[in-house]
Amino acid sequence: MAIIGLHTIVYSSHAEEVRAFFRDVLDYPSADAAGGGWLIFAMPPAELAVHPGDEPRQELYLMCDDLPATMTELTAKGVTFTKPVDEQRWGAITAIALPGGTEIGLYQPYHPLPPR
Repeated sequence: MAIIGLHTIVYSSHAEEVRAFFRDVLDYPSADAAGGGWLIFAMPPAELAVHPGDEPRQELYLMCDDLPATMTELTAKGVTFTKPVDEQRWGAITAIALPGGTEIGLYQPYHPLPPR
């Protein structure tokens, strides 16, 4: 099959600030693929889950292997967490505030990861 990866888009009325968050806070490498500061970020390996639901929607989560340590590091960089840590059987989860009032999830999976 010719599929080579997963391209995710975050929409925001504060796009430049959100790009700066991914570039400066999370330190993700990027390319100005379209010119003019339209950064495309290299992301860590991804996985895709499909859950049942009444309304179609998508969610974005960053994964880490040590949630408390990651939260401490991100807090030191000025990141605000919008939800308390929620411990579930499949992992521990919280959410990160992005500029402009949106958020993305952050979780430490306890479930087995798919092979890479």
